[in-house]
Amino acid sequence: MVELTFDPADARAEEKQRDPRRASLGRLILTDRFFKNFTRLAALLVLALLFGVILTLIEGSLPALKQFGISFFWTEEWNPVKERFGALAPIYGTVVTSIIAMLVAVPVGLGIAIFLTELCPQSLRRSIGIAIELLAGIPSIIYGIWGLFIFAPFLQRYVQPVMIDTLGNIPGIGALFAGPPYGIGVLTAGLILGIMVLPFIASITRDVFETVPPVLKESAYGLGATTWEVVWKVVLPYTRAGVIGGVMLALGRALGETMAVTFVIGNAHRISASVLQPGTTISAAIANEFVEALQTLHTSSLIALGLVLFIITFFVLACARLLLASLNKRAGG
Repeated sequence: MVELTFDPADARAEEKQRDPRRASLGRLILTDRFFKNFTRLAALLVLALLFGVILTLIEGSLPALKQFGISFFWTEEWNPVKERFGALAPIYGTVVTSIIAMLVAVPVGLGIAIFLTELCPQSLRRSIGIAIELLAGIPSIIYGIWGLFIFAPFLQRYVQPVMIDTLGNIPGIGALFAGPPYGIGVLTAGLILGIMVLPFIASITRDVFETVPPVLKESAYGLGATTWEVVWKVVLPYTRAGVIGGVMLALGRALGETMAVTFVIGNAHRISASVLQPGTTISAAIANEFVEALQTLHTSSLIALGLVLFIITFFVLACARLLLASLNKRAGG
């Protein structure tokens, strides 16, 4: 029979070995809790800022909305002297310039990204990529100055007269190119916006295209697919979420751009069927008039324009999310 004895010295030694482990485990638990609470606080802070902006816009817009009602959104007149304000002309200018910018930037940006990832020689790939990233870093006011003094006169002398003489005589679309060649106008602003957002689309889609596993493309080429078929049937389906995200980012930049548009759009509160005529956007109207808005109703109307721009941006992002969800559902995701 073996007699078991209790040694206090051994118990104390074992307890000393356990204490560092418990202390280390306690530190890990505290660190994990801190990290969890910190990230939760950051997320709640973003939501608080978002709701704060919304409430501020709604509160500032109330005098104008009470005065003009729902007609504020479809009235074209903008007369600070008579205190009559309508948001239709800035909304129209914002939407049209953004559409023109996307029609220019999306196909060109995707083409640049496809060329850099599939066709460009390795020796030129880095230099072209750096040039695109430099374009993305140019301040918007530089684009505006260049557009006003270089791009707009070029369009006025060489491009718009040709468009008026040719496209202006085509039934149906002729009204879009009617009128004298001012140089500045909705078309010029849309083209400037297209040039500004082009680097965003090209850079993002290039980075997204580079995430496609090489084995997928090599398999397609091994089956006899052409470069176009590989891009259309392998690369774009694999990266559709990233591509749409890049386009939406560029569209958000186009919708909210201020200084470059203010320089070249003409800042006229009127709606014209011709894209060659001067117009205005929501951001340009706010930038031009907010400092000089002395009447409460004038200031409230400008804040209401900001609320409209917020709603448009939110609607665009919501549509993008719905589109992605639909694509994932079709793909079985």
